[in-house]
Amino acid sequence: MDVNTGLETKVVTGDAMGDFLGAFEAFKEANDERLEQIEKRMAADVVTSEKVERINKALDDLSLKMKRPQLGAGEKPQPTEHKRAFEAYVRKGETHGLFDLEAKAMSIGSNPDGGYLVPAETETEIGRLLSNASPLRAISDVRQVSAAVYKKPFAITGAASGWVGETAARPETASATLAELQFPTMELYAMPAATQALLDDSVVNLDQWIAQEVQTVFAEQESLAFVTGDGSNKPRGFTDYPKVADASWSWSNLGYIATGVAGAFAASNPSDKLIDLIYAVKAGYRGNANWVMNRKTQGVIRKFKDGQGNYIWQPAATADGKASLMDFPITESEHMPDIATDTYALALGDFRQGYLIVDRVGVRILRDPYSSKPYVLFYTTKRVGGGVQNFEAIKLMKFGVS
Repeated sequence: MDVNTGLETKVVTGDAMGDFLGAFEAFKEANDERLEQIEKRMAADVVTSEKVERINKALDDLSLKMKRPQLGAGEKPQPTEHKRAFEAYVRKGETHGLFDLEAKAMSIGSNPDGGYLVPAETETEIGRLLSNASPLRAISDVRQVSAAVYKKPFAITGAASGWVGETAARPETASATLAELQFPTMELYAMPAATQALLDDSVVNLDQWIAQEVQTVFAEQESLAFVTGDGSNKPRGFTDYPKVADASWSWSNLGYIATGVAGAFAASNPSDKLIDLIYAVKAGYRGNANWVMNRKTQGVIRKFKDGQGNYIWQPAATADGKASLMDFPITESEHMPDIATDTYALALGDFRQGYLIVDRVGVRILRDPYSSKPYVLFYTTKRVGGGVQNFEAIKLMKFGVS
């Protein structure tokens, strides 16, 4: 890869990880030059600024390249009875095998309007690809349920307790006050299309084909809902909940730290607010905390240095690793808002404790060879819910005055 710095061309060779690390070194050199110009002239040269942004974009592109999943080859497992019957349905529209299974186990078959449950192998493959493609799913708590709504009780006030002497009387403890969080599952659908020639090709792995076809649609819709969803016919995103200044935090709200500047970080010592956000998260959640931001926000923060002149953003140490900010890994979600006045463009917290994703067991497919001849459509549905389960575990950065 050629990384044009504007003054010279650095040729970065090797694999994707080597390219990325080389580009990051070029970025640091260019950004150091920009900062030096600002310090001496109170403004950076336009050519230098453009050079920094160009390399910054190259870093983003290389980061995406490294995260792209690779399909591994392995020994092909023997298909189950359900899988053989389902493959006959997908390839040729034969339903008698699935009807026979329905007679044996009522949980396998389904009604004509809802389609048929896919085999466990296909559902597992869809779940695996979604975990790789959906940023929030990879760091959140994921539960499988069989009901339409998952209900989680929690204690608003714990039982009374205290210290007593060895022979002193023990006062009766008060019972805990409980409340309940509900996470309904909503229907998510995709409709991949195939030619009959593709379906007749016995070499084509139907598990992988279906999973790959629906992955992009499912991951895009899930990722958007987990961040910004309003809970109406979709999961509720963590940024949709009420927000209060962290000093006034209370349960059912998410606490935030304000940058003190409308639509930006402070001009001097901008990383100080990042430190404030880190220590707004309690120690019990800080150990497993992740930053969540989009590429543009990461591009801004990538230019920050600490008091010793070290960049606070660091690239991933391995090809399958994550970049880090002040030693906390970064999860990149394109559905996080951009930095603008009063937006919440940055989050930090233990999402495994803070955000719950609920998958209802069972992915269904309905074969439709009639609506778009000569193509065969596969109406694929799954039910997903989501929402905040622990309001202490996640904190936000507000790009506003207060």
